[in-house]
Amino acid sequence: MDHHNRNTATATLNAYVAAQDKLDTLRFITCGSVDDGKSTLIGRLLYESQLIFEDQVATLKKDSKTRNTQDEEIDFSLLVDGLASEREQGITIDVAYRFFNTDHRKFIVADTPGHEQYTRNMATGASTADLAIILIDARNGILPQTKRHTYICQMMGIQHIVVAVNKMDMVDYEEERFEEIVQAYQEIIKGFSFTSLAFIPVSALRGDNIISPSRNMSWYKGPSLIRYIETVQVHGEEGEKPFRLAVQWVNRPTQDFRGFSGTIAAGTVQKGMEVKILPSGETAHTKEIVCFEQSLPTAHKDQAITLVLDREVDVSRGDLIVAANAPCEVGDQFEVQLIWMRKDPGFVGRSYILKLGPIHVNAHILSLKHKVNINTYETQPATSLELNDIVTAKIKLERDIPFESFSECPELGSFILIDKMTNETCAAGMIQYALRRAQNVHKQKLKIDQRSRQDLNGHKSKLLWFTGLSGSGKSTIANKLEQRLYAQGIRTYILDGDNLRHGLNQDLGFTEADRIENIRRAGEVSKLMLDAGVVVMAAFISPFEAERASVRHLVGHDNFVEIFVDTPLDVAESRDPKGLYKKARQGDIPNFTGINSPYERPTAPDIHIETDKTSLDEAVDMILQKLDLHL
Repeated sequence: MDHHNRNTATATLNAYVAAQDKLDTLRFITCGSVDDGKSTLIGRLLYESQLIFEDQVATLKKDSKTRNTQDEEIDFSLLVDGLASEREQGITIDVAYRFFNTDHRKFIVADTPGHEQYTRNMATGASTADLAIILIDARNGILPQTKRHTYICQMMGIQHIVVAVNKMDMVDYEEERFEEIVQAYQEIIKGFSFTSLAFIPVSALRGDNIISPSRNMSWYKGPSLIRYIETVQVHGEEGEKPFRLAVQWVNRPTQDFRGFSGTIAAGTVQKGMEVKILPSGETAHTKEIVCFEQSLPTAHKDQAITLVLDREVDVSRGDLIVAANAPCEVGDQFEVQLIWMRKDPGFVGRSYILKLGPIHVNAHILSLKHKVNINTYETQPATSLELNDIVTAKIKLERDIPFESFSECPELGSFILIDKMTNETCAAGMIQYALRRAQNVHKQKLKIDQRSRQDLNGHKSKLLWFTGLSGSGKSTIANKLEQRLYAQGIRTYILDGDNLRHGLNQDLGFTEADRIENIRRAGEVSKLMLDAGVVVMAAFISPFEAERASVRHLVGHDNFVEIFVDTPLDVAESRDPKGLYKKARQGDIPNFTGINSPYERPTAPDIHIETDKTSLDEAVDMILQKLDLHL
């Protein structure tokens, strides 16, 4: 190649790259039921967009023959189903992201699984999408997963829907069948308000209406699928929203520089602009806007920046920097929508970690308002959260956080709930609004506090939490210990599980949900008594590790002493002072711990008493030796 031709080629390449840089990006998901052809559709789009190398095509043809899935045709789903288990089963089980572009637009597509058990993966893909392509097998029509995915799309704020009626070649390209499905789908979304809705008949396998109009469906006058997603307008002329930046990192590389780094969630910030720090409410002005090594006069949504303020203010990771003249709300109780993503059920009263952007805060579920019947979209009562349930709930946080409703700002209104013990993600959630009762109830600051009452009593207050099987000896040891402490002039009180069930907790049964609420209430009462300066001895089976950990966190680690009264089941059963084990063995008592309900042994108790090897006095001595009540 001579110098002139080389320069021409370089100029052409540079012009192409520059043109590509100016293209906007559309993020979309494909969803629907199992075997509706989602992976095949994406594979066809990649193939037709000429984004597959020749060696990949050769491998694809070879793999298609080996699997013998499509006779002599290429199995385009193999381009997307990257996991070995997916190829073996012929299904998608994880979210697969692919990137491609045309001369008109760039695309990021998420192929989401169709199996009901992987609905949580579909919700993950929907959380960042601008548009959803919902595939419907022309042979099967609308299925429960079609309804479920449609509901999740509107719940996640996706405003643009394309219904691709796939496998039209399997129904002889009949217009009547296509119209039947269109009418049926329009019927199920009557209560929804999507900004745009398009119906396109396609065959992903044969390529009909994917890139160019199909000769087999001359009755269809609309655009091909690729033409539609190239031109649909998903970013409307929205009004400029107020500035919002969640602090990801307090950036202090030297003593002379202190900035606050994060990505702008909404709005624009200018140099010299007055901002407010939430939840503290302090104000300052922006002194500098730093992006890499540049200093910018302004910055906009989705830019990652570091803000330098004109004065020293207390700002931490998780705080929100907002426009001072348009701050967002702060709250600690919310009505939310949840998609439960865990096999283990969730219950009212159980404590979780809520993560909203950089914010991590303890939260528990106050109540379940209702869940959605995915077949009818009707609401029905809910007592627990099961895998893939879509539920409206009320939650409470341990402290105020800045927020916006999900509909106003998804970045500041979407969160996940995390299990404290396993760090598993339990649910994806969307904040609808703050509860009014939280705005009307304020904690009173009292002049006399826990320290003052401890000084008056002459000793520390502590919560001694006795846990173990029924009949293990928890109450017996607690009673003996109280006598010894009382003789020393220590102010004490015993909270016994049976006694609380005669009063405060008399409305609770013994289901897992009731057991969780039983311990939550006991923990709250214990906290009040600790504040009164009393040594509290709480004797509860408390079979679940998560609830014991929640009480420890509620009252403070320094105030909590976990005492595991470890008694073998056969020993506890042989004592059986109330005859409960016998009734449980006969099937007369359901959900009895140790028989037909589990007991999760403490993994690292503060005091471990093996009652089959230790006398009552020895057990009490062991506790007293480790118990420090001196001020």
